[in-house]
Amino acid sequence: MNLSIPRISFCLLLVCLIAFVSGSHAQADYTRAELIGKSGKVYEGEGIGLRKEAYESFIWMKEAAAKEGIEIRVVSGFRDFARQKGIWERKYNRFTGEGASPEEAIERIIEYSTIPGTSRHHWGTDIDIIDGGAEYSGDVLVAEKFERGGPFHKLKKWMDAHAGAYGFVRVYTDEPGRKGFKYEPWHYSYAPISIEMLKAYLQLDLKETLQEENLLGSEYLSDAFMSKYLDQNILDINKELLPR
Repeated sequence: MNLSIPRISFCLLLVCLIAFVSGSHAQADYTRAELIGKSGKVYEGEGIGLRKEAYESFIWMKEAAAKEGIEIRVVSGFRDFARQKGIWERKYNRFTGEGASPEEAIERIIEYSTIPGTSRHHWGTDIDIIDGGAEYSGDVLVAEKFERGGPFHKLKKWMDAHAGAYGFVRVYTDEPGRKGFKYEPWHYSYAPISIEMLKAYLQLDLKETLQEENLLGSEYLSDAFMSKYLDQNILDINKELLPR
């Protein structure tokens, strides 16, 4: 057990150095296209899609977890605007086809899915993970599977104890009173970069951006709705991930 301490300390030091470097970047370093998932950039890791610094830290975290018998597997990493738009439009058409009004359909979609152009998965900093070595069946991104008795509880306990040492922070917590997207024990963000990206993202005119992209249903995104969405779905997250 003592053999792991130097490695963890080294990783923590490296994360701090990366945070210092990332924090020195001006907000202008992140373009509008980059922030909404339309830059066309290719990120690190086949099927993962993390920025270089985040990917390197993820690999160290994965290796450390493997020593404890946990196989961290990414089931969703980078998603570009087009992919998120496809998810959005399929759900929008299904719900409205079932008789929901456009406004009702949008409210149902944003229980778990983001509006295209507003997803943290556009940034190359966020991942959804499971324990690939556990025995499981059916849908994997289900909160109960990460709790006591579930196949991914061991992973959750390990991440609770160690993820921060590698710069990764759970985004959507089960903190009482938190609004917006529901609790996601599988969703982690690489804080040294994503905090700065969120700071830059907040400079965008979100409603104007979505209307320019001709998003299905965007005419129903009122000023009141967008203000609420910003406060609850984008900003009501783990406080460790908010710009200071």
